[in-house]
Amino acid sequence: MSLLVNIVLLSFLVIMAIAVLRIKNLLAMAMLFGLYSLLVAGLFVVLDAPDVAFTEAAVGTGISTVLMLVTIASVRDSHEVENKGRNSSLALLLSVVMGVALMYGIHDIAELGDPTAPAHTQVAARFIESGQAETGVPNLVTAVLASYRGFDTLGEVTVVLTAGLGILLLLLRSEKPRVKGKKKDAG
Repeated sequence: MSLLVNIVLLSFLVIMAIAVLRIKNLLAMAMLFGLYSLLVAGLFVVLDAPDVAFTEAAVGTGISTVLMLVTIASVRDSHEVENKGRNSSLALLLSVVMGVALMYGIHDIAELGDPTAPAHTQVAARFIESGQAETGVPNLVTAVLASYRGFDTLGEVTVVLTAGLGILLLLLRSEKPRVKGKKKDAG
């Protein structure tokens, strides 16, 4: 059953990527990016990586989507955004289908605190027993995030920092870009 869920989620990821590439509406594109990240988070849950799933949901679905929406809102006045409405129904349909698939997929998630969950039986014991000796860090959570998953954490921080700096630079620009054919106000 898990293999079927993986195949379905990966298929939806491909469909979502194609939809993002084809859609012309920036707002719908930002929302599809958020759904794409949510699908990736669901895939991480199915692959027994709930910590990575939570991070992907928070950073990819939450923060990145908000940053994209803020960017669109800040430049919308100076750029004409084409919206013919033909892709809106497709985006809505894809969103509903993926939402249903994700709701179906959560039935396999282990109960919170379940001692028989794979994270507790396969990984946690090793980290608890040898984490401090291998990393030299007394705090176990810090040891996992900074040592065992150091490159992953560095990548996440870099993505959020880069996105935040990009948004900040867009918001701090003194002159908005002009659309071809429009004249700059003289006042």
